[in-house]
Amino acid sequence: QVQLVESGGGLVQPGGSLRLSCAASGFTLDYYNIIWFRQAPGKEREGVSCTTSGDGITSYVDSVKGRFTISRDLANNTVYLQMNSLKPEDTAVYYCARERPDIVGCAPGRGLAGMDYWGKGTLVTVSS
Repeated sequence: QVQLVESGGGLVQPGGSLRLSCAASGFTLDYYNIIWFRQAPGKEREGVSCTTSGDGITSYVDSVKGRFTISRDLANNTVYLQMNSLKPEDTAVYYCARERPDIVGCAPGRGLAGMDYWGKGTLVTVSS
């Protein structure tokens, strides 16, 4: 069956880095857009980055642009989110999600409605 499993979260000091992984199984990663979301305490879940099926075009929201990098390892069916220069406001549970195959292109600010599978999340805490 389809599964998405996030890992790599943890406690990091401001200015530090983490790399999150989203291991996909039960489907071929190259055929789907994958979106990274996050949800901070008391806030709504928001998209932060995405990568498209096929050509792997990437997109970011302004708050993480220049600091986060999304990438894919198709051989291992895994999507990564490299997070650098982390700030306390990046503290959140980070989720990866698969977007429905009928949706063309990806945009992290598009919202949650187009997702058909979600991982359970990994907690990132940025604190000194």
